[in-house]
Amino acid sequence: MSPPEIVQCVQLAEELGYESAWVAEGHGGDQFAILTACALATSTIKLGTSISSVFVRSAPTIAMAAACVDHYSQGRFILGLGSSHKVQVEPEHGLEFSAPIPKVRDTVEIVRTLLRDGNLVNYRGEVINIDTFDLHFPVLRPDLPIYLAAVFPRMLEIAGEISEGILLTWCTPEHARTAAHHVAIGAGRAGVESSSVELATLLSVAPPGAGDGGMRRVAATYAGRFPRYRRLMAEAGFADDVELVLRAWREGNLPRAERLVPQRLIDRMSLPSDAGERRERLAEYREAGITLPIIAPRVAGEAAGKSALEIIRGNAPA
Repeated sequence: MSPPEIVQCVQLAEELGYESAWVAEGHGGDQFAILTACALATSTIKLGTSISSVFVRSAPTIAMAAACVDHYSQGRFILGLGSSHKVQVEPEHGLEFSAPIPKVRDTVEIVRTLLRDGNLVNYRGEVINIDTFDLHFPVLRPDLPIYLAAVFPRMLEIAGEISEGILLTWCTPEHARTAAHHVAIGAGRAGVESSSVELATLLSVAPPGAGDGGMRRVAATYAGRFPRYRRLMAEAGFADDVELVLRAWREGNLPRAERLVPQRLIDRMSLPSDAGERRERLAEYREAGITLPIIAPRVAGEAAGKSALEIIRGNAPA
């Protein structure tokens, strides 16, 4: 979608009663610029990044961007952070991807310190060192919420320990239960109630009438490009299938990779098109510990904006 189309989607989501809207980043536009436009075009819906990479922006830059969007939204902003992926950070940005967990920890601490104190002197972290950075403007909320992307136990526990929320994707209900368990361990380590940590997941939805072709393409891309999601799919019971998808992907046979994505993987990692089945699946996710299901339209092509609007209408809160 184009940036203006994303703003239209967020405006519609607010009109229909959605609680929050989230903008990813990798390709497709600068998320903080788009969220600023969304903030000026709306009045009640919360706005979040899902996610902003700690590798492609410096920690002070992230703090400044977050504080600015929070001003424009009048306190509706949520900062979603994560490490992104080596296969994106290095070839696409020309940056070294190393020590992702310490990088996330240091970034969270720096952002929080800047928002709270306005300046930071002689920060010495595990992987980030900064001398004297000052925001030079007052923040709206020094306690702006930070959510962290996490997939496996170590990061889930750290996220439960240091963040206000967790952002999952390609999550089955079974993985949601595992995630909730590890988040509770981390929260307990920090002396906070695990119920105070939001557990969110992106739930893929295909356009009405599109069948599973688009979803297969997205699933094949994640299985082929991203080791952590390939592992997640394998641990969900699809190891043999994912290996076949990966082999076809590496051979450059993308149509075959898409065809090899099993229907049952799509069924377990996305929302069904039937409204009744969708309500049942959402209830299953909530029972597993998900407190914030996020509708994630999987759209592409010239009609992407129109398709996303249809998905937002079709999945509006009752």
